[in-house]
Amino acid sequence: MAVLPPPAPGCASCAARDVVIAEQARVLEEQAAAIGELRAGMAALAAEVAELRRRLGRNSGNSSMAPSADDLPGRNPPAPKPKRGKGGRRPGKQPGAPGSHLAWSVSPDERVPHFPAGACACGADLAAAADLGVAASHQIADIPLETATVTQHDLHEVACGCGRVHRAPAPAGTGAPGTVTYGLALQAWCVYLIAAHAIPVHRCAELIEALTGAEPSPGFVHSMIGRAAAAVADSNRAIRALIILAHVVSADETPIRAGPGPKTRKRYLLVACTNLLTYYFLGDRSLKTFQAFVFPDMSGAVVVHDRYQNYAAIPGLIHQLCAQHILRDLAAAAETCPGAHWPVQITQALQGLIHAANTARAQGLPAIPSEAAAPLIHAFRHGVLLGLSQIPRVPGRKQEPGRDLLECLRDRQDDVLRFTTDLRIPPTSNQAERDVRPAKTQQKISGRLRSEQVTRDRYAIRGYISTAAKHGAHVLTAIHDALAGNPWMPPIPEPP
Repeated sequence: MAVLPPPAPGCASCAARDVVIAEQARVLEEQAAAIGELRAGMAALAAEVAELRRRLGRNSGNSSMAPSADDLPGRNPPAPKPKRGKGGRRPGKQPGAPGSHLAWSVSPDERVPHFPAGACACGADLAAAADLGVAASHQIADIPLETATVTQHDLHEVACGCGRVHRAPAPAGTGAPGTVTYGLALQAWCVYLIAAHAIPVHRCAELIEALTGAEPSPGFVHSMIGRAAAAVADSNRAIRALIILAHVVSADETPIRAGPGPKTRKRYLLVACTNLLTYYFLGDRSLKTFQAFVFPDMSGAVVVHDRYQNYAAIPGLIHQLCAQHILRDLAAAAETCPGAHWPVQITQALQGLIHAANTARAQGLPAIPSEAAAPLIHAFRHGVLLGLSQIPRVPGRKQEPGRDLLECLRDRQDDVLRFTTDLRIPPTSNQAERDVRPAKTQQKISGRLRSEQVTRDRYAIRGYISTAAKHGAHVLTAIHDALAGNPWMPPIPEPP
């Protein structure tokens, strides 16, 4: 816009020129304000696009997302791991790992003798030949084709000389006289397929029919969930008590779709576990659910968990923040700040401490030797300080994700590195993630669970069989014994 020259003194058009100049100034102010608004909008849009790109870039390598979500539309899978070099670990079974093979049985269940048949070249019948003993043996491991059999139990009555009549007691597992019931073995198979392998109810009934010839109805199969949950209730109470008394417990939570309502309605499955115990609880992510779980009774115990805030709100707990979650957050920070060195430095220091802890634990040491831990902790601490200097906190603005992570690593360093001074504490909550993964498997196979109570029953059974399996017990036998009224019970450890 052209700027008018200043008016001459005494000019008659001064008033008109003043009006034009004022209008020009007003227009310029409006333009400046509009430009400012556009710039602010562009900055907000740029920040929104960056946040959306960050969210789309989340995968199992830089967040807590499950690996099964890496191939969802719009997701970028994590970078492939580096291939094994000449000095790396070879594929297959590692030295020292327990192996398995089809071993020769010194006491086979059945021996079948085989003799030559026919005639010798001389014309003599081989049936009359002298037996020289076994020259070679072969063993075949196989299963018989099972067919459900119906056994009728006839209860006889006898009359005593005194006139009293006595009837034989009915065997365990029978119903009312004149009725037919399924035996404990078939009931155990139903529970095993549903709880251990997440087979849907109708498919479980079809599978039982195909394997045995029996035709249980889907209603009967479904009813076994509640029966089995009641049968393992005492064992689960013992598991909960042992979890509370444990020195170190891993914990995690995962969303599941359970109960009536829209598909967007979610519940949360919580797990507290050790390498020998598993205990589940259905609720949500609220503090009320965490307070209803085992945590308030675990005063003085160490809980290995992620950075979710509700864990810190439970008084009396000692915390170990999961190093694997921190490493994923550091991987995301490295992608967000590609030129920054601090994510790499902290990652290498933390990985070095985990390796040192594994080495010291294998040597039977109670903690990482100071000469091995000190330089790595120094690198960890200075990497955090470097990151804090490069990502300043801006009051009144939403902070960068890396800033929150760095402040956590600075303020909770003891909770991050507690595993270095007590090797009874694992650096990660991987045990809890493994124990909560069956919930995702079940959801992918069977879909939504329509009843919250049935969901609780399912995970009561799951916690029972998971604990039994950790102790080396045969899962199907443990289910059978529970339905027979004699559930497997976790052994009480010796006091330290």
